[in-house]
Amino acid sequence: MRKSKKLVWWLVGIAAVLLLGAALWGPIVSNVEHPKYTVVERSANIEIRDYAPMIVAEAEVKGERREAINKGFRIIADYIFGNNTASEKVAMTAPVTQHSSEKIAMTAPVTQQGDGKNWRVRFIMPSSYTMETIPKPNNSAVELKEVPVQRFAVIRFSGTSGKDTLERYTQELNDFLGARNLRPLSSPTYAFYNPPWTLPFLRRNEVQVEIAESSS
Repeated sequence: MRKSKKLVWWLVGIAAVLLLGAALWGPIVSNVEHPKYTVVERSANIEIRDYAPMIVAEAEVKGERREAINKGFRIIADYIFGNNTASEKVAMTAPVTQHSSEKIAMTAPVTQQGDGKNWRVRFIMPSSYTMETIPKPNNSAVELKEVPVQRFAVIRFSGTSGKDTLERYTQELNDFLGARNLRPLSSPTYAFYNPPWTLPFLRRNEVQVEIAESSS
């Protein structure tokens, strides 16, 4: 009887350690390079940001939002994990990759933009690369693009990112833009900073809308 109780407590302890590890691992592996920006204005969980120029790897995919981002993620992940002109093997530590030489480091966030049927899924490339130095994709479905300086209104939230949640925060951001007479230049972009197993309350999600630099 005593042995069985010890076994139960031992299993409970192991489960607790694994749960804690899973909870912490998401934020730890999400501590990667982020795109550079300057906060122009802040109001609660909404910020106006000026983003520096960047290079992105983009794939255009079709389908329902969750299906599309998974498909786009796989296409671009294949590129950064080694399917590029460097033709070098990539040593990976799940879920973040470690690279040397021409191997491309993972950055955050992964962004998604679309009209409900067609989506552009992007990875932000490390700032150390230029269009001349970055390895070119072998897969024509991956496109490298230079993105100029842009101003975005961004609302940040934790938790899950289902359809209702995204719509609610998009509406909150739109209300903010309307109240400030800020002119949107794009449809919403969804940004996800954490692996899917990160506990919801530790996740960082955003809805981003490009805006004009003045209301004129």
